[in-house]
Amino acid sequence: MLAAIRAVKRYGRHYTFFDMNIYHGAMVWWTHGGNLYEFIAPNTTLGFTYPPFAALVMAPMAALPAIATGWVNTVVSVAALIVLLAWLLVPIADRYGWRRWFVVALAVPLAGATEPIRETLGFGQVNILLAILIYADFVALRNRARLASVAARFAGRAAATARDEPVEAVRTGLLRRLWSTGALAGVGVGLATAIKLTPGVFIAYFVVTKQWRAALVSAATTVGVTLLTFMVAGKAATEYFTSVVFDTSRVGAVDSTANQSLAGVLARLYDSSTTPTLMWLAFAALVFAVGMIRGSAAHNDGDELAAFTIVGLTGNAICPISWSHHLVFLIPALVVLGDSALRRHRAARGLAARDMWAWGPGGVPALAGLTRAAAAIGVYVLFVVSPIWRYEHRFPAVSHYADGLHGAFWENSLALAVITLVVLLPWRPGAEPAFYLEPALARRAALVNR
Repeated sequence: MLAAIRAVKRYGRHYTFFDMNIYHGAMVWWTHGGNLYEFIAPNTTLGFTYPPFAALVMAPMAALPAIATGWVNTVVSVAALIVLLAWLLVPIADRYGWRRWFVVALAVPLAGATEPIRETLGFGQVNILLAILIYADFVALRNRARLASVAARFAGRAAATARDEPVEAVRTGLLRRLWSTGALAGVGVGLATAIKLTPGVFIAYFVVTKQWRAALVSAATTVGVTLLTFMVAGKAATEYFTSVVFDTSRVGAVDSTANQSLAGVLARLYDSSTTPTLMWLAFAALVFAVGMIRGSAAHNDGDELAAFTIVGLTGNAICPISWSHHLVFLIPALVVLGDSALRRHRAARGLAARDMWAWGPGGVPALAGLTRAAAAIGVYVLFVVSPIWRYEHRFPAVSHYADGLHGAFWENSLALAVITLVVLLPWRPGAEPAFYLEPALARRAALVNR
């Protein structure tokens, strides 16, 4: 904990709930009759840029002082981070026989020291809340897959008994029943997409992986709450979808150092305040295709956490503006890398104990997983130190190449790491038994039969 606090003080910036103050000012302005998208925060050129449904969700904050909204958001976001880390880590802790509370308690300050989490909390952003909304759908899908797996495994009375056990557990409430049976899968992604458009990449993922029900529920949720917004705030909704959504200049300069997306990288590489549109579209389409293909492959091999992570990082990469605090999918990426390293290490040692040959660095099975462990540590250190700020340049006053090629590299380092993870993040076949194991089991059987 002390090391995490020192890391935040050493590498973090001065935080004053800057973004939350803008949201709060916009809500006060709007609820007192002002035009939502004409609001400009004092002493800035920034206003409210989220879809109008986000404004409906945030409107109650107008009743509180600005500083209170910042601290409320901090408390809620930390609670959401704890829940998210529990969802990510408890299955892994159970597999290795570790104490659940210890693993989660250790992970919270480690995650809090990283650039995306400390920036989200310090600026009063909503990225952790959006991430937990999205991953809630994946947990719901896991619940549904688990019930389907139980039903398929047993026949006749055994199947009925197996199904009755989870059903009895959820009779205490409708919402709990819907959650435990996975009926709500898709609602979280739909709400997140209505609040901020980027999570819509997960709807595409549901379609690519033929999870039709989740795709339909998420799309219907997005459309439904957006139509509700038109009923409540028709003028603001119309203005957003006819003009504001196309005006990226309202968000900030594309070449800003904080924009760690593909578009930001291209703008800085061209030493320009704009991105070469056709080149960005071509590369964004390529990254999107790679992300969908790899996310689908991870899903088919039974690793839905890796699929969630790859798709989320893909959204970060292809979005025109992805501030460093948007990159919260780094956290599950570190979980996947760390668990992958442990799985390879244990598998190699197990095979070696049975006099079976196994790969490892230098041909030593005991070193298996070392590469992935090193990758996890390297990515973590990168996102804690966050060297982009040491090489921050404000074009056109200062060229993005003012510190040479190495400066340009470090100014783009977080974005390059995100794109690299989209392309290279490993997945763990059969890591989540509730999900469709047939491809993973078939591949394993083929290897054994060779």
